Amino acid sequence: MRPTAVISGGAGGLGQAFGAILREHGWFTVMLNLPGPDLDALSFVPDTLALSCDITDTGQLTEAAWQIRAERPSIDLVVYNAGVTHIGPFTTQALEDHRKVFEVNYFGAVAMAKEFGPDLRRSNGTHLAISSVAGFCPLALRTAYAGSKHALEGFFKSLRSEEAVHGVACLIAAPSFIATNTGARSEPKGGLARPGSASDQVDALAPEDAARILYRGLVRRKTFIPIGRVARLSHLINRLSPRLYRHLMERTILPPSAKTQGGAPH
Repeated sequence: MRPTAVISGGAGGLGQAFGAILREHGWFTVMLNLPGPDLDALSFVPDTLALSCDITDTGQLTEAAWQIRAERPSIDLVVYNAGVTHIGPFTTQALEDHRKVFEVNYFGAVAMAKEFGPDLRRSNGTHLAISSVAGFCPLALRTAYAGSKHALEGFFKSLRSEEAVHGVACLIAAPSFIATNTGARSEPKGGLARPGSASDQVDALAPEDAARILYRGLVRRKTFIPIGRVARLSHLINRLSPRLYRHLMERTILPPSAKTQGGAPH
């Protein structure tokens, strides 16, 4: 019997690519996503259950979980991939948009972990959180996104200590930029946007390449999985010299008028 993976944001670029790799290696995938044509198309993919679900809606999440349990003998992997970003200065950001980012990126993941936690204990399964370089490093013009990903990492690192005794692993992946929505960019409302749609991406990976790295990390049960050259370098530089990392990040991300004066930051 194929093990079962539940993937939030399953109809997105990384979700679809990772689901395809899992199925190639004998998994059954459950793809959770907001309704739309991309999710509808997944209904025709073998060894796949495509479910419309807003993970920030407790009722929808509970209903989806019961449907999965009714159709699958176990839940062996939960991938916390759904996310939104906010691009723009904090001073112009509506507080409701900041909360929206946290509702999806952090509280949606926490709600899923609460719902599927008992299932993973029964299967000695795995939580796989998709964080970001912004989960361990600062990222200007994305304060809400960075805050939500920092919170996500803190949650799963702490949960790891609680779940280890139950045979459950908590892995965290940190992609750099992934070109998942570059062809579908629309004007964001108040700065809210789909991850992977920004015009200032640096050395962006194709979703398929990111998914292969993610799968290798899963197989090796690596607690931390940096995805991409930028992620690996960012992790190293930020550990050795946070001051240098901030300088490089600002030079790359900020417009000239907003950059720190006088060279490297204090």
